[in-house]
Amino acid sequence: MITRMSSLFLRTLREDPADAEVPSHRLLVRAGYVRRVAPGGYTWLPLGLRVLRNIEAVVREEMGAIGAQEIQFPALLPKEPYEATGRWTEYGDSVFRLKDRKGADYLLGPTHEELFTLTVKGEYSSYKDYPVILYQIQTKYRDEARPRAGILRGREFVMKDSYSFDLDDAGLARSYQLHRDAYIKIFDRLGLDYVIVAAMSGAMGGSASEEFLAVAPTGEDTYVRSTESDYAANVEAVTTPAPPPQPLDGRPEAQVHHTPNTPTIETLVDFLNHEADLGRVFTAADTLKNVMVKVRQPGQTEWRLLGVGVPGDREVDMKRLEASLEPAEVSLLDDADFAAHPFLVKGYIGPGALAANGVRYVVDPRVVPGTAWVTGADKVDHHVVDLLCGRDFTPDGTIEAAEVREGDPSPDGRGTLVAARGIEIGHIFQLGRKYTDAFEVDALGPDAKPVRITMGSYGVGVSRLVAAIAEQHHDELGLVWPRAVAPADVHVVIAGKDDAVAEGGERIAAELSARGVRVLLDDRKATPGVKFADAELVGVPTIVVVGRGLAKGVVEIKDRRTGDREEVPVDDVIEHLVTLVGR
Repeated sequence: MITRMSSLFLRTLREDPADAEVPSHRLLVRAGYVRRVAPGGYTWLPLGLRVLRNIEAVVREEMGAIGAQEIQFPALLPKEPYEATGRWTEYGDSVFRLKDRKGADYLLGPTHEELFTLTVKGEYSSYKDYPVILYQIQTKYRDEARPRAGILRGREFVMKDSYSFDLDDAGLARSYQLHRDAYIKIFDRLGLDYVIVAAMSGAMGGSASEEFLAVAPTGEDTYVRSTESDYAANVEAVTTPAPPPQPLDGRPEAQVHHTPNTPTIETLVDFLNHEADLGRVFTAADTLKNVMVKVRQPGQTEWRLLGVGVPGDREVDMKRLEASLEPAEVSLLDDADFAAHPFLVKGYIGPGALAANGVRYVVDPRVVPGTAWVTGADKVDHHVVDLLCGRDFTPDGTIEAAEVREGDPSPDGRGTLVAARGIEIGHIFQLGRKYTDAFEVDALGPDAKPVRITMGSYGVGVSRLVAAIAEQHHDELGLVWPRAVAPADVHVVIAGKDDAVAEGGERIAAELSARGVRVLLDDRKATPGVKFADAELVGVPTIVVVGRGLAKGVVEIKDRRTGDREEVPVDDVIEHLVTLVGR
């Protein structure tokens, strides 16, 4: 197939788009792959759509290899299935809701667990029908509050979601492993540098959960890995090793001290070490920081106060806190909230006032019985020293909310943690029976007794993969596509106005096409400089320059990935290129 740039619907840009924040956004727009329509919404232009379809083809091949069958659901979905599982309200403002002309409620599908489950229930009834794996490649919709980074975080995106249905947990484990192996093959074929990390299941529900993250400094997900083991996890999924409890007997009594002008941990520690005469040195890790948030459950209008206690040398990580409290909505208190609850003394909040006023109080796992803390005394300019957990206060539970830092001990007990950033490109869950319970999906077993089906859910961000690959495969000149996803195999540049040069380029393109090579032919009436710049920007992995060397019987072949150039006799170039591109 030959694509002529003289007729290709393409305009490249020399300047970066004003709203571009990351390389993939900048280059996909400049190279004419996508165009912005609205915040979080993009048009796929011909070259971009080719890359997207090439990724879809890889996904379909590997899904087919594990026996998955493709189906297609509508994007416009009725309210009732999502209401049955509680997700109509759990999703909150993150979904697009609408009414039809008769007043019936609909949503634009953010994900399709409910529809897959109901479809299997409607078609299958015997244990002989299972196991089964179904998938679709479908456009999804989520009302992102802050769409950004081009197609990396949009309101409309293409996703592959597959679902396994098994008779028992052993079957689910096999289906999960099949998908895990398939995802490894997909991302390897796409040329990605990625990691597999433990993750949270979130609103999907379920137990076992892993994310596939494309390594990228621009990624929104932070993950950590151990220096001495294969432990790796998204920071939201990191579990904090709790120290052993300490004895309560014989410990100093808690004492309230006047600590003027110490509303922050820094000012408190400075006062304790330089103004108070307590005979010891204090650090921020000796203090207990109490952060107040308000929490609202899906479908409710009332907010409830929640106190979160973390060691004073750490900040509360809102993403970890939100993940721990999901699907509830979480927000920090504002001035009006403090005014409405005068027992909350900003900068001096302690566990005492929270307990006295019925406010739930949860703490970091490091706050175990017998640990002593300096914390607020619920009175302006006052703190309490040696407040003992288990003696002077009893938390209502623990929560993973404190920031995870490099150097923290690995939860598996081996080594310490180092951090990096990545882009989520795949996520696999062992859902269990959350959805089959909601819809009572049973199979009649061999003993004529009903067996409740168990499920797995497995997603790949297909359109996000375009951006993730671009993030990893570019240089200062433009995109550098891996061959498996590139919009063409070879980019033939006719670099000259001479008829012989044009005829030579046309002949090479035609012969390559006849051999099954996908050719992008730059036959435009443009200067060689413009053509070379566009070839670098567009990013086809092999560039063939047909120019002045043709008079000597050679053409130049450039490897876009390495920058290496070589001259090849024109009589040998077809076989050379066919071998190079693997056609």
